[in-house]
Amino acid sequence: MSDFPSFRSETSYGRLTWCALASFGSVIAAVPAFAQADLAGATSKLTLQVATTILGEKCRRIEAPEPASLASVSLHRTFNDDFDTHPLLDNRWAPHYAGGPAWPEARYWGGDGSDFRRKTNWNGEQQIYVDPRYGGRETTPLGLDPFKVKDGVLSIVASRTPAALKTLLFDNEYISGILTTQGRFSQKYGYFEIRARIPVGIGVWPAFWMLADNGGWPPEVDIMEGRGQRPGDIAMTTHWRIPETQRVERCGFDFRVPDAPTAFHNYGALWQPDRITYFIDRRPVSEIKVPVGFIDPMYMIVNLAMGSKTFEGVGFVDGLSPATVAFEIDRISAYQIDER
Repeated sequence: MSDFPSFRSETSYGRLTWCALASFGSVIAAVPAFAQADLAGATSKLTLQVATTILGEKCRRIEAPEPASLASVSLHRTFNDDFDTHPLLDNRWAPHYAGGPAWPEARYWGGDGSDFRRKTNWNGEQQIYVDPRYGGRETTPLGLDPFKVKDGVLSIVASRTPAALKTLLFDNEYISGILTTQGRFSQKYGYFEIRARIPVGIGVWPAFWMLADNGGWPPEVDIMEGRGQRPGDIAMTTHWRIPETQRVERCGFDFRVPDAPTAFHNYGALWQPDRITYFIDRRPVSEIKVPVGFIDPMYMIVNLAMGSKTFEGVGFVDGLSPATVAFEIDRISAYQIDER
């Protein structure tokens, strides 16, 4: 979900050559089915299996690793939200991107320019992130709530902007929601996971990702991004900057999860001092040597954007885009690596 341009990076492993910009969506892998009952909970302790192969400079897929090539990583839970209550009740989440000391608290809730922290313009997004307190161009709350909780599942709902409110909401085509833990929870190293169903449709762009808590960009870890026009296509990507040239690079893969729109799956990333490993249903599927710049703790973001000019397979919203679409989230959890 980066809001800055990413540049071309290439990775070769045997017969596989992957170009992050030109053919980002061309690498697809099947993910085996797992017993959902084994994955539904966020236990206080967790053990993951990671590859021990020496890493190259870029990312690589993990193809059916031999058990002997895996090592166990023990973790303990540090954050968990099962969404049994509204996500804004206990101050764990903020419904907007955070600003800095020069951004007055009142600006988050309305007034001209307040949309700056409620969408990412670089991506060409066509939604504005709202919450019940937000007033758009005015400072009086509009009472718009994109967050619905039922039976322990949070739905972030994107819907077409009511005609009567479109001017107030900076002429955005959709209203939707974002939740971020910046300034409330961040962590250096550890495992970060979402359990969710991934919505589809023209212009639909759900994501679970992380940024540095110091406000810089990159680094960025895209744990899960859905390509709305490609049901079951899940992207997992790492972004970083080369200090000498200031070039921003990225490396990652797409994975095929055929029932992702209809069934809950776990999508996670384990950040260790030497590597970042991506998981689907707690099975390692890809990894990358930790790039330069991954120094500060990172915070979590979950959102449902609508429309993109930068992320292939999403597209701009049109008359065929869903009038209402929901990103259903059963749980978001974080774990820290146990000390040895």
